[in-house]
Amino acid sequence: MVMNYRRLNKQTVKNNYPLPLITDLVNSMGNKRVFTKIDLWWGYNNVRIKKRDEWKAAFTTHVGSYEPVVMFFRMINSPTTFQGMMNEILRDMINERKVAVFVDDVLIETETKERHDKIVEEVLRRLEKNDLYVKPEKCA
Repeated sequence: MVMNYRRLNKQTVKNNYPLPLITDLVNSMGNKRVFTKIDLWWGYNNVRIKKRDEWKAAFTTHVGSYEPVVMFFRMINSPTTFQGMMNEILRDMINERKVAVFVDDVLIETETKERHDKIVEEVLRRLEKNDLYVKPEKCA
């Protein structure tokens, strides 16, 4: 399989959506005592490439060329596009400092266990509603 990521990325208009700084996420935890870390399955592969733009990410295999319909690792805009999607899905919970998101990792942070379980359930409901799935072995 021959993929020319450098050529594709060089010609791609960069998405300037900001990724959060890890230090800011750590500092936002404050006095929280209960945490759940959720890792998503197939992160970037959950983002559809805009219709009629699939040809831009095409690559050659031993059986011919292939035009992917979803974003994949090494595409320059994959992290920022995915971050923007996750921020939109969990916006109110992020603003209320219940949840922090870094690309395909979601950190749920609360002061008490009782309140925590309800937030975890809501995050999982929203992920499912958006066809995003959890990788259980990478969650804590």
